[in-house]
Amino acid sequence: MKTMRVAVADDADLFREGLVLLLQAAGHEVVSTHTNGLSLYESLDTAPADVVLLDIRMPPGDEGGLTTAARIRERHPHVGLLLLSHYSEAHYLRSMLAIGTEGIGYRLKDRIAGVEMLNDTLSRIQTREIVIEPMLAGALVSGGDHPVNPLTGSLAPRELDVLRLMAEGKSNSAIAKELFVSVKAVEKHVASLFVKLEIPGDSTVHHRRVLAVLSYLQSRRVAGGVQG
Repeated sequence: MKTMRVAVADDADLFREGLVLLLQAAGHEVVSTHTNGLSLYESLDTAPADVVLLDIRMPPGDEGGLTTAARIRERHPHVGLLLLSHYSEAHYLRSMLAIGTEGIGYRLKDRIAGVEMLNDTLSRIQTREIVIEPMLAGALVSGGDHPVNPLTGSLAPRELDVLRLMAEGKSNSAIAKELFVSVKAVEKHVASLFVKLEIPGDSTVHHRRVLAVLSYLQSRRVAGGVQG
């Protein structure tokens, strides 16, 4: 795997230092570490990074990671963004999607505690994929304790499986591997999803996949969040 330049921002000293050690063990170069979003944002001009890891709940403000990520995406559009939290919440995901849908991710902190998962996440973000925490994606698609989604309620069980994995940012080939089906079968399910969710056919494939994710997010109207 290609070595990346990574910047880390988290106001919890123990987690930040542990993340630095994990990144270094994975062979990446940690170019800077920070306790707040402002310091991280200002550092990128002199210590450029391929990907930045940001705690959502850090200064400035209650959700400074999201604020900082939006500023970084505006000034440094090619820098990958990985937002981290202890909590799996729908409104964090909506805020992340408002920042962008390429080269960005939202993961739970305890799910990236291994080199393999961390490398997979960073690699996907660097290749401009969107990465969504599987726990959140699955809960949103299935509906949890909430009424059936008026859009996804028309989907067959296998189509819901495909949508859940699509929501995690996985490609058709990755979905096929996880579901033990052919890529062609996945393509048929995706095409059916686009029709049932009324996704326009005049968009790029990537944009249509993101619209499919947005369709169920917007229709859920979750007032709070889904705790992980």
